[in-house]
Amino acid sequence: MRRDVFQAIADPTRRAIIMLLAVNAMTPNALAEHFNSTRQTVSKHLQVLVECEVLEQSKQGREIYYHVNPDKMQDIEKWLEQFKALLNKRFNQLDAVLNQLKKIKP
Repeated sequence: MRRDVFQAIADPTRRAIIMLLAVNAMTPNALAEHFNSTRQTVSKHLQVLVECEVLEQSKQGREIYYHVNPDKMQDIEKWLEQFKALLNKRFNQLDAVLNQLKKIKP
C-alpha cells in the first residue's frame, strides 16, 4: 500500500524521526531511545515513512539502518515551493489593495 507523503509527515513523531535521520542513519533501537514509546511503535512509524519513500533502509550485518531519501525530500520541497509562490502572489495582491486604500483615505 502506497501512503501519502504529506499524511505521513503530518505526524510530529515521524517529523522528529526524519530530523534525527537527517543527521545520521540509525537503527530502530537507536531511534526508540529518543522517544517515550516502544521499539514497536517506532517501527510502525518507520514503516509508514518507508512506504511513502521518505526513508530508505540499508542492511549492515544483522542491523537495518534507516536514512532519509533525499530525492523524496526534494519532491516535497518542490511542492512546497509552488505553494509558497502562490501564497506570495496572494500577499502581493493584498499589499497592492491595501496601498490603494491608503491612497484613497485623506
